[in-house]
Amino acid sequence: MRQPLLKPRFLLLLLFLAACAPAQDTFAGVQRIVAIGDIHGDYDRLVDLLRTAKLIDKQNAWAGGATHLVLDGDMVDRGPASRKVLDLVMALEAQAPSAGGAVHPLIGNHEAMDIIGDLRYVSKEDWESYRSPGSQKLLEAAAKSILDALTERGTPPPDAEAFLKDFLSQHPLGWVEQRLLFGPNGKYGKWLRQQNAIIKIDDSIFMHAGISPKYADSTRDEINRRVREELDDPAKRADGMITTDEGPLWYRDLVTAPEDQAGLAAHVDQVLKTQQAQHMIVGHSVGPAILPRFGGKVIAIDVGLSVYFKGPPEFLVIEGPRFFVICRSHRLDFPANGRGVPQYLRAVAAIDPGNSALQQLLQLNTR
Repeated sequence: MRQPLLKPRFLLLLLFLAACAPAQDTFAGVQRIVAIGDIHGDYDRLVDLLRTAKLIDKQNAWAGGATHLVLDGDMVDRGPASRKVLDLVMALEAQAPSAGGAVHPLIGNHEAMDIIGDLRYVSKEDWESYRSPGSQKLLEAAAKSILDALTERGTPPPDAEAFLKDFLSQHPLGWVEQRLLFGPNGKYGKWLRQQNAIIKIDDSIFMHAGISPKYADSTRDEINRRVREELDDPAKRADGMITTDEGPLWYRDLVTAPEDQAGLAAHVDQVLKTQQAQHMIVGHSVGPAILPRFGGKVIAIDVGLSVYFKGPPEFLVIEGPRFFVICRSHRLDFPANGRGVPQYLRAVAAIDPGNSALQQLLQLNTR
């Protein structure tokens, strides 16, 4: 029997509800997870790691099957090819579901910075990638538009000609195009605003930096909702999450503070209890290797992968209950339970003998 057509009003309601529905932030029954730390605009390194993980083929198309790929934030800035990184990740995110997989590009502090206009870390090469044949005219038009707006508001600069000259000298060619692309309706801005800041896959939570005591009782939905709201609305950023050192895009103590710092271990336990998880997997703070902290309750995966930091090619793999680190294409058992850390560090050091910071850490762990 032919089904009756949905009434237009009902169709509009369905579309409205779909548009307003929060992005999924919890996933269960995942057999393989690949987690990569801060890639910072290093397209070549990202491609190399994805191929090592058997997630892409020679044409850079998804080949990872049902694997879930987590990019732990800071895909952009510092490095030479942020735009190419974003284009690749966007393509893989669209391709993976048809094979049963998923790509989770989490929001880091640098994605947030690019969206809200803090462009201190956009590289010279990145600016070049945004340039177009009309960049000079676009920049001049933007300067004139801002000058007109200031004049209409009754706050014109004392010297209009000097203002225009200073603006053009302080903004690189490609600036207008970059701001449009990261705007609410731009290719990258619209896409990034739809992503999560924190997700849970099986018994692990993933986020860029970490959850501070200020937000210890916040749910994933609350964190993701607030981050998106603040990215959209400057008025909500005062005492908000996306710019404060205590926010989930910036908080470092889970990686950098001494583990015996008063109250910190109890805080880790509280966060895991709130999130109903066993592990927190975070980036943001560069370390000499992927490291377990607090007995493996925190796993720090930012090893300075990009050409900017010159760190080792290293990423985390979770297959059911087992954790592995792939370092320079070598597969090592990872002590996610906090036991056997010195043996793990010796194994990584043997693969990466030029890593002086790792050698120092190994000495501390074997005294």
